[in-house]
Amino acid sequence: MIYANPNTEGSLVQFKERYENFIGGEWIAPVKGQYLEVKSPLTGKVFTSVARSTEEDIELALDAAHAAKDAWAHTSVAYRANILNKIADRIEQNLEMIAVAETWDNGKAVRETLNADIPLVVDHFRYFAGAIRAQQGGISEIDNDTVAYHFHEPIGVVGQIIPWNFPLLMAAWKIAPALAAGNVIVMKPAEQTPASMMLLIETIQDLLPKGVFNVVNGLGVETGKPLATNPRINKVAFTGSTGVGRLIMQYATENIIPVTLELGGKSPNIFFPDVMDKDDDFLDKAIEGLVLFALNSGEICTCPSRALVHEDIYEEFMKRALERIKAIKIGNPLDTETMMGAQASQQQLEKIMSYMTIGQEEGAELLIGGNQNVLDGELEGGYYVAPTVFKGTNDMRIFQEEIFGPVLSVTTFKTFEEAMEIANDSDFGLGAGVWSRNMDTAYRAVRGIQAGRVWTNTYHQYPAHAAFGGYKQSGIGRENHLMMLEHYQQTKCMLVSYNQAPMGFF
Repeated sequence: MIYANPNTEGSLVQFKERYENFIGGEWIAPVKGQYLEVKSPLTGKVFTSVARSTEEDIELALDAAHAAKDAWAHTSVAYRANILNKIADRIEQNLEMIAVAETWDNGKAVRETLNADIPLVVDHFRYFAGAIRAQQGGISEIDNDTVAYHFHEPIGVVGQIIPWNFPLLMAAWKIAPALAAGNVIVMKPAEQTPASMMLLIETIQDLLPKGVFNVVNGLGVETGKPLATNPRINKVAFTGSTGVGRLIMQYATENIIPVTLELGGKSPNIFFPDVMDKDDDFLDKAIEGLVLFALNSGEICTCPSRALVHEDIYEEFMKRALERIKAIKIGNPLDTETMMGAQASQQQLEKIMSYMTIGQEEGAELLIGGNQNVLDGELEGGYYVAPTVFKGTNDMRIFQEEIFGPVLSVTTFKTFEEAMEIANDSDFGLGAGVWSRNMDTAYRAVRGIQAGRVWTNTYHQYPAHAAFGGYKQSGIGRENHLMMLEHYQQTKCMLVSYNQAPMGFF
């Protein structure tokens, strides 16, 4: 099935010509009257525009958030959970429409937005609706007459900055726990992919109390920085590059507020020799596990962009993997048969292509790909790249630097110890993969790898109730899981003496 382009006859999606900011439950024009053009990665053509906001717009959003803060914080957990569930239901009812919108906005294949991105958005809202109702405080009996009570209280006004690779899922990762915990939000979507968020707000806006959720669009320097540095923000949550994450952390220190950072990665994907002991479903899954570097056009922080294959199985394993890569269908991302879509922007396309050159200049062997794809017709101006595999050594830039595209760097290893050394020889530690039929080997590898998420005999699964976050320069804090609620809460201890007698010090 091929979905019709948005704003054409028969399309599920009708984008507005222009979107204002969403502040205090209303659509508010930017103070300075400026707008940003938004291009679809599928065609390279402008399809809408959004507000180009400045510090003045951030202040308006913060006014609305602070006006709503106390009332929202004092709602019951059942009330907040009910709203999150209604949001989940509304998104599910409009899943196809939202999925097509995100594909048009981001460039990823619609089969991913239909089957992964938007269903996961739904799942995260439902999960945190349940999690907040299950969360409990604590009571500590100090002695017979003294008791400490522990209460979870919302932090207050939260600033959230969202990346362009998962415009809606990364938003859900932050919106759901923040609202569940009783906070109000001022969010800045990525300037590359703001349109799908605007459409989502139109879909759910009647479910949200005014001022609880506010969205201000704009450029990072003009909008993101004023948000992250504003003294009226009580917490900043950011997903994006490590470079920008350093700046966000610096901004947060100015006001001494907590910060959650989900940053870059260069994830190793390790294939031990026993994966080829049999020609069966497990081997087929392992080969797919290598090819998953192309999921979401490679634009995933945990992209398995470094493959470590044991030298004894390298030739046969890679022969079969390359055959699988050759079979990846690239075409119209709105075609449900297309397996890999476009890159998110012209800028990202150019970055990826520059690494094709760097890899070959470093002496890496190009096994497949290495070129830009130019499609026919209306897709000719889109941002398409061929899935690419290099063979080289871990000291090369293509092994050490985050490319954020469908580019895989492969190397071999001899021993378990060498595999661990190569895997950990990175500034990053967000994700990793381990493939082995022997669970003793797998367990030792998982414990030896310096990464926050290590998939074992699987990859690229992102359930709401599994903690996600990085080691080293891949970030601070965690996303998802029940523990995420505490990133949006403060713990108050009420220590009570039930003894009528004085302590006796004075």
